[in-house]
Amino acid sequence: MTPGIAQQTMLPDPSFNQAWDAIKIADQVRKRLVNQALLGLSIRPKVAFEVAPLHGLIVLAGPPGTGKTTLARGLASQVAAALPGQRVVFIQVDPHALASASLGKSQQAATKLFDQTIPEAAQGGCGVVLLDEVETLAADRQRMSLEANPVDVHRATDAVLAGVDLLTRKHRNVLLIATTNYPQAVDPAFMSRADLIEMIPPPNAEARAEIIRDTLMGLAKSWPGVGGLVSHVNAFAAASDGLDGRRLRKAVVGAAALELETAKDPGKMNAQQVLASLQQAKRNAKEAGREAA
Repeated sequence: MTPGIAQQTMLPDPSFNQAWDAIKIADQVRKRLVNQALLGLSIRPKVAFEVAPLHGLIVLAGPPGTGKTTLARGLASQVAAALPGQRVVFIQVDPHALASASLGKSQQAATKLFDQTIPEAAQGGCGVVLLDEVETLAADRQRMSLEANPVDVHRATDAVLAGVDLLTRKHRNVLLIATTNYPQAVDPAFMSRADLIEMIPPPNAEARAEIIRDTLMGLAKSWPGVGGLVSHVNAFAAASDGLDGRRLRKAVVGAAALELETAKDPGKMNAQQVLASLQQAKRNAKEAGREAA
């Protein structure tokens, strides 16, 4: 695998379709993301940037565990489905692999990524690039001290911005999807280049009910007894207020670990165990929040 690239695969891919369905968000958000992605790929190759200043960049921002990375992968799948017959490649960037303690190396790696690696991969078709945890790649230079942070970090951010601009003007067949848990830590110049910044909040009651139902029915494929717990979904959703999607799914599955019997046979899991697991997850989340503060 090329340095700095966590994954590269051709689309469509069935697992990416599952990713799109796994994240429970409002339909208007889904439509907005797909429409913006396709608009950029339609307009940018045909209209001058000065007329339609689209950078081909979508930013998904929100708390950890809200499914931004999964949603980005699903969005890539939707783009591929909307472009039948076209070659569509998905590229996921590993931001941590680009970081280096050696002076100038991070900048060089970022420059190569945007100037060479991404354009070559997208050649002859369309490239959908996931810049996960983009605050690692494009850290806010105004928040960093040159004394406390290497000059290389500043230069790396400069290289990322230059790379985005290069793709904007010379490689208009590339769509960038960036995710961040901490939008305030991303350089404002990067955020200003986004055609759309979509905030992905923790799931509301309706979304939590969908997530819980989806998790239970997934388990029921192997342990049919779990399916009966779907009748308690509304109670589970009410008890899980404040949990993000990731913690929510973990808590539902983790309910089976409360007893040895259900750990060995999750099909015997009951509603009381699920409620207890959800309540424990909420306590853990609050405690983690206090420690972070």
